[in-house]
Amino acid sequence: MSSAEERLSEVLGAFDFGAPVVGAIRYGNGHINDTFVVHTQPEDCCCRRFILQRMSPAAFKRPDQLMENITGVTDYLGREIEQHGGERDREALRVIRPRNGEPYYTDQAGGAWRLYPFVERTICYQTAETPELFASSGRAFGRFQRLLQGYPAETLHETIPHFHDTEDRLRKLKEAVAADSMDRVKLCQPEIDFILAREADCSVALKALREGVLPLRVTHNDTKLNNVLMDETTGEGMCIIDLDTVMPGLSINDFGDSIRFGANHSAEDETDLSKVNLDVELFATYTAAFLEGAGGTLTKAEVKYLPWGAKLMTLECGIRFLTDYLVGDEYFHISREHQNLDRCRTQCKLVSDMEAHWDELNAIVERCASLF
Repeated sequence: MSSAEERLSEVLGAFDFGAPVVGAIRYGNGHINDTFVVHTQPEDCCCRRFILQRMSPAAFKRPDQLMENITGVTDYLGREIEQHGGERDREALRVIRPRNGEPYYTDQAGGAWRLYPFVERTICYQTAETPELFASSGRAFGRFQRLLQGYPAETLHETIPHFHDTEDRLRKLKEAVAADSMDRVKLCQPEIDFILAREADCSVALKALREGVLPLRVTHNDTKLNNVLMDETTGEGMCIIDLDTVMPGLSINDFGDSIRFGANHSAEDETDLSKVNLDVELFATYTAAFLEGAGGTLTKAEVKYLPWGAKLMTLECGIRFLTDYLVGDEYFHISREHQNLDRCRTQCKLVSDMEAHWDELNAIVERCASLF
């Protein structure tokens, strides 16, 4: 497929921007999709901006299903926000359809493109520089759950099959260990043993889902801080972005992935494991904010299982890093040898820390739940 720049002129002509386009340049730090910011100049007001993306054909084989999910969720969010007196175009993405009326445009080379308005007066942070910023993201993701509580999650496509299926992730790890195609098992036996010792844990959340203890919900599935646009004045989370992984799932997974990512101060590939520690205070800060944002819409079981969400998302991520290391670093980009093994080790260390503080984490959740 040709480069995204080669198709820009064609694609820009496929959308009605309401004013002349005066420029389009690459934008952001994403590594999956090709993202551009488009500048237009209306006659009667200042420049208006848009986000134009070519969806990755490698990551998303069915752009039709992907965009059906996104349009359904963003339309629903928009209606909920308007009904509650919010700012629709600052608090939720809006898909702008091309001239042909479809949810996205397919260029002559087969590339799939989508368009959103640019959410102005917001900042995208890459790391939680303060506890307050981490809390803001927690309120935003909790609110995401609250606003979508009535959306029929079962109608969404599973655009990435088995994405948070920890049992399936473990199965693939076992296959990689048995094959040992890169002769690396001997280099990571302690990590393999650590994960296999927690095989029963991998079924805890899925068993609860199968038995009806945990409900299926609309979940974001990539709840990092940089997927929340923060108001540049107040610092509050305004708009959840990067909806490519919106699928049916468990609310505890969205909570847990945020904890995995944000409640520690180390790099994901830190080699000095003494620097890798769960920050219990940040766990408490995020928990309170997430439950505040959710506004009482989570079930008692979902609240009770929140620490499991943190542990399982961290364990699952470690499994994925280790599996990729064993098969030759095929999925996660690496910049040095054994980087994926180091990434696995940091996740295992965080799991150990969570286990060491398990009673404390559960007490924090119980205390925070009593406030909302």
